[in-house]
Amino acid sequence: MSSSMDQHISSPAEVRTFLQGDPRVIAPQILGAVLTHHSDAGPVSVRLTEVEAYMGPRDSENPDPGSHTFGGLTPRNAPMFGPPGFLYVYFTYGMHYCANIVCGPDGSPSALLLRAGEIVEGQGLAALRRPASKAHKDLASGPARLASALGLTTADTGRDALASPFSLWLPTTPAPAVASGPRVGVAGPGGSTDYPWRFWIEDDPTVSKYKAAKPRTRNTAG
Repeated sequence: MSSSMDQHISSPAEVRTFLQGDPRVIAPQILGAVLTHHSDAGPVSVRLTEVEAYMGPRDSENPDPGSHTFGGLTPRNAPMFGPPGFLYVYFTYGMHYCANIVCGPDGSPSALLLRAGEIVEGQGLAALRRPASKAHKDLASGPARLASALGLTTADTGRDALASPFSLWLPTTPAPAVASGPRVGVAGPGGSTDYPWRFWIEDDPTVSKYKAAKPRTRNTAG
């Protein structure tokens, strides 16, 4: 298990200010943060060990061909155009939910895809939600697993991750060693080495395995 959550700070105003920045800068700094969802079934908390940064539309200051916002505003990606600290949860491949935390100023779309983490509270409930996981380290190792362990679905998209029933606690010290590289499963230019916007804690056993996108795979990252 990781260090206890009392080593984190959790003022919602402070966290929201932090999230107003560029997600490419925020990403390595947010590693080690703890996201909690207090559902009716109980709380589950995950310490973030891997995230991916996503930017804006093709006509924006920071166009990102790997982002859901690249083609512009849609009902699906609307939360990414809103204020920081809110959730953008989408359904992919007809079977998985993936969760993002919106970053940047209101109206400047960007977000962090929550790729992997360690369950630090509510392991029993997370295991019930993830019956296929054989070990503690696998419960939230991957974006679909993380969202499932936290009990997140598209019903949570647009909800404030900094207000009840959620909370996000920032680490008081940086992760000991952070690596970066291409994003996982993103087809086309957005998945190339020109976009090394996946960040993870080196040697952490919960970090997901890198997989390049198949040539015909449609972009499905945050």
